[in-house]
Amino acid sequence: MRGYGIFSRPGETPRAGYRVDESVHDVSHLMRGQTLNEFLAGGRSQWEETQAEIETILSAGSDPTPLDSVQLHMPFDVADYVDFYSSEEHATNLGKVLRPGQEPLLPNWRHLPIGYHGRAGTVVVSGTDVVRPSGQRKAPEADTPTFGPTQKLDIELELGFVVGTPSTLGEPVPISEALEHVFGAVLVNDWSARDIQAWEYQPLGPFLGKSFATSISPWVVPLSKLARVPAPPQEPEPLDYLRTEPWAYDIDLEVVLNGETISSTNTRHLYWNVEQQVAHLTSNGASLRTGDLLASGTISGSDPGSYGSLIELTWNGERPLELADGSTRTFLEDGDEVVLRSDSLGEVRGRIASGS
Repeated sequence: MRGYGIFSRPGETPRAGYRVDESVHDVSHLMRGQTLNEFLAGGRSQWEETQAEIETILSAGSDPTPLDSVQLHMPFDVADYVDFYSSEEHATNLGKVLRPGQEPLLPNWRHLPIGYHGRAGTVVVSGTDVVRPSGQRKAPEADTPTFGPTQKLDIELELGFVVGTPSTLGEPVPISEALEHVFGAVLVNDWSARDIQAWEYQPLGPFLGKSFATSISPWVVPLSKLARVPAPPQEPEPLDYLRTEPWAYDIDLEVVLNGETISSTNTRHLYWNVEQQVAHLTSNGASLRTGDLLASGTISGSDPGSYGSLIELTWNGERPLELADGSTRTFLEDGDEVVLRSDSLGEVRGRIASGS
């Protein structure tokens, strides 16, 4: 894999680096600062010029640092965070779990990219512990809620897009220009407290059940390094402002729990692509900012071994996972470590720490 990030050697300050497989090349002479934001804001011409300079340096022979000998930092300052709901398989599964006996997809789902605005301040880099959150939960048989640590701590395997060039407030971004604003992609684990979420999400949607932590991989991979494939036609055909030739990124993904792979999937399962997400997000005049993180929502395939969350893999706890060590899981326990992994994007890992 190849991507941009911020790293530091022992005793040195953080600086820009370019990862090539298992090594890191110092490119701080090309990119100033301890985040990538200034570089991201430069736009496509600067991105391409810098990439060409790096390729020249690599061809001439560079003295890289082994990846396992450096510390990795947040690659960019997150401006705003939006989480979409773009996998039809995931949305259908959640509909079946949460609304049994009803139509799984709500009427608007195939007409627009559903999403919500999250908290930029709780986006953390891979390797950061995730503290089990507390909140209100209401058991189905209870008359009133209680307050305490979540008992249904979950993962969400997602693809995140990093905005480089900002847009102007009040001016929607046409779908034909959407990718001009997006620099690259990261892996995302949007941790979720399902019991807190279930009690609070009606009628306004996710809030405290989703805002306590979102982990991202430390390397931002340029879109030019990611493979694209055609996608099936969307039915019904989207409205004009969302209409584009259907396509998706082709990125293999896996979920690893305590060293054991529990799910394997691919970004091809996303119904809505990033062009459509950007066009819809800005269609009301909302602006993009450098460092915006646009996450895809949970990515799930059509069979149980390709689901991207525990609420699907265990069908909300009804079908516990049996692990190789003889233990079982419905949701995450303290001390569990989850790694989301991709050959194209690297990995994002997080260990569960007990809350207060």
